[in-house]
Amino acid sequence: MEYENQYKRVLTPKYDCLLFDVDDTLYPFSCGFSKNCTKNIEEYMAQKLGIEETEVSKMNHELYKNYGTSMAGLKAFGYDFDNDDYHSYVHGRLPYEVLKPDHVLRSLLLSLPIRKVIFSNADRIHVNKVLSKLGLNDCFDEIICFETLNPTSDEDQSIVDNSFVDKSCLYNEDSELPATPIVCKPFENAFAQAFKIAKINPQRTLFFDDSIRNIQSGKRIGLHTVLVGSSQRREGVDYAIESIHNIREAVPELWEVDDYKKEEIQRFSSKMGIETSVTA
Repeated sequence: MEYENQYKRVLTPKYDCLLFDVDDTLYPFSCGFSKNCTKNIEEYMAQKLGIEETEVSKMNHELYKNYGTSMAGLKAFGYDFDNDDYHSYVHGRLPYEVLKPDHVLRSLLLSLPIRKVIFSNADRIHVNKVLSKLGLNDCFDEIICFETLNPTSDEDQSIVDNSFVDKSCLYNEDSELPATPIVCKPFENAFAQAFKIAKINPQRTLFFDDSIRNIQSGKRIGLHTVLVGSSQRREGVDYAIESIHNIREAVPELWEVDDYKKEEIQRFSSKMGIETSVTA
């Protein structure tokens, strides 16, 4: 019994879930998707919503700053548009062909003996397209995306608690800006919903994202954090890596736990074998 208890303590890993953003995290910012998204959003605002072209750039910047996504900000200010139409315009026109299979990242992810979950503000079609282009479709156990946190069917809505939809949803909680009905990062209600839906314990989860706001929000509610795209550690950042390919160098214990498990299993088995032969 003494050996068994010691064995269990040694083999308890620090993390039982890895939570990943998608855009500018699983692929580099340099691919240009972020710039293309901004262009598409501003075109949508001007052409579909009738906002003056001279105002869209500044307005888009402010909406993103205050609401986490431009879409959430537009909805807060009463713009009525179909969510799927918006996503189709903003993401559906992206040059997905620039994304190529990432064999290095695929190998890293598949070698990690830990549950892996996607957590993105983007729509499901976009997330799946990106994962497909990168060759990572089968590397994740679950996907939390826009539709997960903002369901349309009554059955799905029963899973999501929208009681958070008030002024506290705003990034600046002291703001007098109108609240948004959209649930998204970096707000804590989005994290809370993701944890509930995917059954995630934040204290045992490592969160990867390129947004410092998302990282700092995650840290405030108990996540361990990895800022992707920068080597500079800031408040709320446990690890900072230039590229998602640097996971092994930054957090080697993710793999060491698995190696250590194998060693301890062999050691524990040997001890049990010795005890058995003696008592026999």
